[in-house]
Amino acid sequence: MNSLIIFVLLIVLMLTGMPISISLGLTVLTFLFTLTDVPIQSVALKLFTGIEKFEIMAIPFFILAGNLLTHGGVARRMIRFATSMLGHFYGGLGLAGVLACALFAAVSGSSPACVVAIGSVILPAMVKQGFPRNFGAGVITTSGALGILIPPSIAMVMYSVSTNVSVGAMFIAGIVPGIAMATALGLTTWYIARKNDYPRMPKASWTERWVAFKESAWGLMLIVVVMGGIYSGIFTPTEAAAMAAVYAFIVTVFIYKDMPLKRIPKVLLDSASMSAMLLYIITNAVLFSFLMTSENIPQAMADWLIGQGFGPIAFLLVVNVLLLMAGNVMEPSSIILIMAPILFPVAIKLGIDPIHFGILIVVNMEVGMCHPPVGLNLYVASGITKMGISELTVAVWPWLATMLVFLVVVTYWPGLSLWLPHLLMK
Repeated sequence: MNSLIIFVLLIVLMLTGMPISISLGLTVLTFLFTLTDVPIQSVALKLFTGIEKFEIMAIPFFILAGNLLTHGGVARRMIRFATSMLGHFYGGLGLAGVLACALFAAVSGSSPACVVAIGSVILPAMVKQGFPRNFGAGVITTSGALGILIPPSIAMVMYSVSTNVSVGAMFIAGIVPGIAMATALGLTTWYIARKNDYPRMPKASWTERWVAFKESAWGLMLIVVVMGGIYSGIFTPTEAAAMAAVYAFIVTVFIYKDMPLKRIPKVLLDSASMSAMLLYIITNAVLFSFLMTSENIPQAMADWLIGQGFGPIAFLLVVNVLLLMAGNVMEPSSIILIMAPILFPVAIKLGIDPIHFGILIVVNMEVGMCHPPVGLNLYVASGITKMGISELTVAVWPWLATMLVFLVVVTYWPGLSLWLPHLLMK
């Protein structure tokens, strides 16, 4: 009964248009003060102990690194390199967009940042070369979602914070699914372009490719610095995030010289604003998780599902449906912070690997970024393309269908997510 009251109260508050963070906080406080005897001191204690995790510090640093790279010329150079490698295939610029998004994802950790940085450069070029605007918008909106699957990923940090799973293990697990997803989106792009005989570019010479690689090398090196540093044990994921921010600052300001020093305060302010928003959501989600645990809701749900005869296969199907439905009304960080602590104990009880479960949740978040009514990538792409949300929704459906098929593969083939962590972390 208590669990029903909690969720009804949360849904009612959200339906009023109240921000998710405030809805969570008010739900917790209303329930605690009216229906329980939990002392306020324990709430305050949980509030501070819940957000003093070292891993949370990675979030503002990755946001800052992503903003520096987005405002700098790193994306433009990555696009030039990707175009030199893939431009001569059918839909070459579209394929270059997918590759550029994958590369930028590996240095930014943010999906909207991918869409802005790559889309604002490559979409006008695609339209100029004769591609339909719908095609370009579909490619960039969905490929931008790679920003939360290919590590480093802010969504993975949030899952780790919610469930106490290793951030480093999650980052390693995201590599193979990230490459597989990028390949699947690339194949969809190529097939549509070939079917409609979209433009191809002249094949670049190896000299041109080398020049393009050299120009983008400083940006690409960030992948080596961050991921190499984590996997070699030189620094933790949180320290890697700080390194990424410092490296991105040096590259954009002093090496590429794309950003004057006078623009740095605005980038810092934007990053601080976004970080504060996410940390406020995390704070309230920690309280909500505390309430769930104190009312024994995750354990009761686990016992009920097992009592109904739900095995891992049926449970994972239910999880996918729940997360896809949640994606219609909430953005990814809120979904992860609310749903992960509830579903995680059930998954563990059913013998599902916590790393595999985390990747499954992140792929669900990717899908949610690309469909209405609250798909963040759609709104970002709408701003770049000047297309309406309904028009964009039609444009993305072939790639969205590919992502849904990929979600099924990730769900029922744990080896795709676990092979590399098992190989590297023996």
